[in-house]
Amino acid sequence: MATLFISDLHLDGSRPEVTRQFLDFLQNDACQADALYILGDLFELWVGDDDTDPEKRRIVAALAALTRAGVPCAILRGNRDFLLGERFSRETGCVLLPEGTVIDLYDQPVLLMHGDTLCTDDHSYQRLRRILHNGVVQWVLRHLSLARRHALAARIREGSKAHTTTTAPMIMDVNAEAVAAAFASRNVATLIHGHTHRPAIHSLEAGGRPVKRIVLGDWYTQGSVLEWTREAYELKSLPRN
Repeated sequence: MATLFISDLHLDGSRPEVTRQFLDFLQNDACQADALYILGDLFELWVGDDDTDPEKRRIVAALAALTRAGVPCAILRGNRDFLLGERFSRETGCVLLPEGTVIDLYDQPVLLMHGDTLCTDDHSYQRLRRILHNGVVQWVLRHLSLARRHALAARIREGSKAHTTTTAPMIMDVNAEAVAAAFASRNVATLIHGHTHRPAIHSLEAGGRPVKRIVLGDWYTQGSVLEWTREAYELKSLPRN
């Protein structure tokens, strides 16, 4: 038995092949796991728990089936699905975790993050994030009509694409000082995160001790999962048929 970690699926009706792979993953790999953790950006866009989009409802139903089968599932909000709320949690049975949660993983403390807060060199993104994560702003967003939320989300999405194409890749990656601060503030030796779409296992030092930063991959062209057992862990690619 293993605990599974995934992130950055960016599920969207325009990419049905990703949804198919994720649903297959839930029915086969995840249903045999000790637990499943989704570390943000499960959806390309999530404009509110009242969205009736059929593709999103399929995913909600599949997650509910997983948790009803007895597999615990926990989710961090990402930069694309930061409006995931309590209704989503109730309907899926998934626990919504705050950014920077420390879990007990087979008697080892492990820090979980989506990872966008570590990219502190990307100043324009961090300014936008502070606005969108403001409680008042989120209250206003949730009380807009569904149509207006979709229109606003489309504008943000286009802005994000433009930002990605015009910003140096190193600016959008994690900042070493921010990573060191995350290790120090939580007093852990292992950090798992997504967001940067650069899957790797980094061995480094923080606070004078060896630590590991494990970066999950995205699901654009194939799946990516971290399998963690009591004895070992492996960051794996999942081929897409």
